Amino acid sequence: MNTFKQSGKHLEIVKWQEQNSKIVAGFTTREGGNSSEPFYSMNMGFHVNDNPDTVRKNRKKFAESIGFPVENWVGSKQVHRAKIVKVSMNKRGHGSLDFETAIPDTDALYTSDEDILLTSLYADCVPLYFYAPNEQLVGLAHAGWKGTVAKIGPEMVKIWCEKENVDVKTIQAVIGPSIGDCCYEVDDRVINEVIIALNGMDDCTIFKKNEFEKYQLNLKSLNEKLLLHAGVLQENIIISDMCTSCKNDIFFSHRKDKGKTGRMMSYIGRKGDLSEFGNR
Repeated sequence: MNTFKQSGKHLEIVKWQEQNSKIVAGFTTREGGNSSEPFYSMNMGFHVNDNPDTVRKNRKKFAESIGFPVENWVGSKQVHRAKIVKVSMNKRGHGSLDFETAIPDTDALYTSDEDILLTSLYADCVPLYFYAPNEQLVGLAHAGWKGTVAKIGPEMVKIWCEKENVDVKTIQAVIGPSIGDCCYEVDDRVINEVIIALNGMDDCTIFKKNEFEKYQLNLKSLNEKLLLHAGVLQENIIISDMCTSCKNDIFFSHRKDKGKTGRMMSYIGRKGDLSEFGNR
């Protein structure tokens, strides 16, 4: 199911925004920015050797388009692990206009505060979005294969249940655009880690051996399976059908672009006092 709606040059999670008009959530594309090849054109990543001033222009332009000032963004230095950090107002601006101030060694963020935009960067990995309506918690997780088998999604669920007193049955999750099993070939080393993470769960939809004695891995389905095992209800999980490698015209793809490419950004936040900014 495609839960993302095109809005200008980016995608929005319409279901959550319809549930709560304060929520701003979605995924950028490679379109509508200022970067040159191979980062053409809306590269949001400082760490890929694009011109930092150009990345700042891209971010400020996008901030205007969604009505959420870049000074209120929070980003992290992603390391393909499962560390999760709760952020509050004192972290606003960290990683928003440079790489140096981003929260270190962290692949997932969440907050209960309004007027903070959580951000995360991608070029094939799986963006996970989380929302707890009753507690007004929002979160993001960056799930490449390493973060996925480290169970970064279930770890977010566990923290919310144990530390934030959230009923797991109320947690909503969106699995965003990423490389699909159509394009994601991996070797035995990766599949062995996947099998360990599944721990006996049915794997028939997760990976299949191909003609080259490698495997086609469905990272979206793997994340879904792990979230279900963590207690998230099936009806509360929505999965994007978009493959970032197949749709290389609108998405950056690390695999398709052979490692030299830009980054899309997942984002989620709740507007409070920012309402006037968004209506300008």
